[in-house]
Amino acid sequence: MPTLQPTPPSQSVFSYSRRFLRLPQVEQLTGFKRSHIYNLMKTGEFPSSIKLGARAVAWDSLSIEQWQKERITVAQSALH
Repeated sequence: MPTLQPTPPSQSVFSYSRRFLRLPQVEQLTGFKRSHIYNLMKTGEFPSSIKLGARAVAWDSLSIEQWQKERITVAQSALH
């Protein structure tokens, strides 16, 4: 019978496995609403969505994670 090995803990509080995030998840992670997310995308200030099908889009979780890290870095450098 195979033995299951424990998964090592994540090395970063902000790290999560790569997956597609739908709009409600992106809204929850960012605190932004749909219109603001799309306005930021239009100006190139937010990661673009990925078309999954005829009526479905999602965001790459790693792109959202990187955007969050960049925002934190900018905010912290403004304090110094």
